[in-house]
Amino acid sequence: MIVATGARALMLGLPAEARLLGHGLSTCATCDGFFFRERSIAVVGGGDSAIEEALFLTKFAKSVTVIHRRKELRASKIMQDRAFRNPKVEFRWNSTVSELLGDGSLSGVRLRDVSSGEESTLDLGGLFVAIGHAPNTNLFRGQLDMDQNGYIATHEGTKTSVEGVFASGDVQDSVYRQAVTAAGSGCMAAIDAERWLEATEHAAEQAR
Repeated sequence: MIVATGARALMLGLPAEARLLGHGLSTCATCDGFFFRERSIAVVGGGDSAIEEALFLTKFAKSVTVIHRRKELRASKIMQDRAFRNPKVEFRWNSTVSELLGDGSLSGVRLRDVSSGEESTLDLGGLFVAIGHAPNTNLFRGQLDMDQNGYIATHEGTKTSVEGVFASGDVQDSVYRQAVTAAGSGCMAAIDAERWLEATEHAAEQAR
């Protein structure tokens, strides 16, 4: 068996998300960044993934605003230094997105200051949510070994803790999360599974 149930991007939990996803709202800079050329866009988050996405988006956007609920980033120092040096990157500290604005497509966001509660509006041509991912592994809890974040643990390629069960893609990858890497690990899992089947059948024949 090959487990390839993937992972889902964590969202903000706002009412307009489903309506605006794909219409100015995105969870993947490398997938959608090209479509936001010369626009003012924002990234929600403060970790390495968020800063990496913000820096990537500066290749296309007119400006990139990082919206973070704290007064300092959680990203590594080298990522922070790169962001602070980039003239296209701006920051809105101690802020959360309280509302997505726009009808057919995103036109901006309403921000709430976590300290004062004061609200403000930021006009945007795009918003990228980068607050983390959650692997779709609830079905396998208690059956397969996982890391502290719930990703399936693999060894020797795509083998899991259960004999004959393999895992591929975002369900076991918390680092790359790209279609091409998921496809590659899927191919690896298929080869591992085929080899396991051949070895199992050979062992069964030898036992007869």
